[in-house]
Amino acid sequence: MGEGEVISASTHYLTTAEGGGDVWSAEAASAGLRGTQKIVSAGEVAAPGRVAGLLAVGPGGQVVARRRIMYLDGEPCELTDSYYPVEIARGTGLAGMAKIRGGAARLLAELGYVGARAQEDVVARMPSEGERASLALEVGEPVLELTRLTLSADDRPIQADVMVMPPRGQKLRYEIRIG
Repeated sequence: MGEGEVISASTHYLTTAEGGGDVWSAEAASAGLRGTQKIVSAGEVAAPGRVAGLLAVGPGGQVVARRRIMYLDGEPCELTDSYYPVEIARGTGLAGMAKIRGGAARLLAELGYVGARAQEDVVARMPSEGERASLALEVGEPVLELTRLTLSADDRPIQADVMVMPPRGQKLRYEIRIG
């Protein structure tokens, strides 16, 4: 691993972190860094078009959203928006502003929704002005956008995440098992 580089393995986010912490903090700590997050907003919102399609809700349908800024050693490094079907998340910690002990995967499992697989898309693009400001990016610096859909064993969509991050210092790791 290079200096200041965190290797993000998506499979970790389908399970709960050991010791009751969150996966992001554990992943950063394994690289000798401090990972924290700030919850910017949480609650029911109209699903953005792409998210509505991922979570199989009608256009403008309600979902529960959690918007966070992720920090690595105190510096903003990722904007993460997580979305959940309202019938799963309404009235739970997923809809609140408090940090969820053990992370969302643990809470979803307690509610009876266990992630069995995920689909991800990664694209490179230029950031919006708001993204550029939130991530303290230089003018002309691109971002990576990772969209993850987590599905249960019966292929029910239980969580959609849209993460925006600068490519510097990022290494995404995918482990694929066949058969």
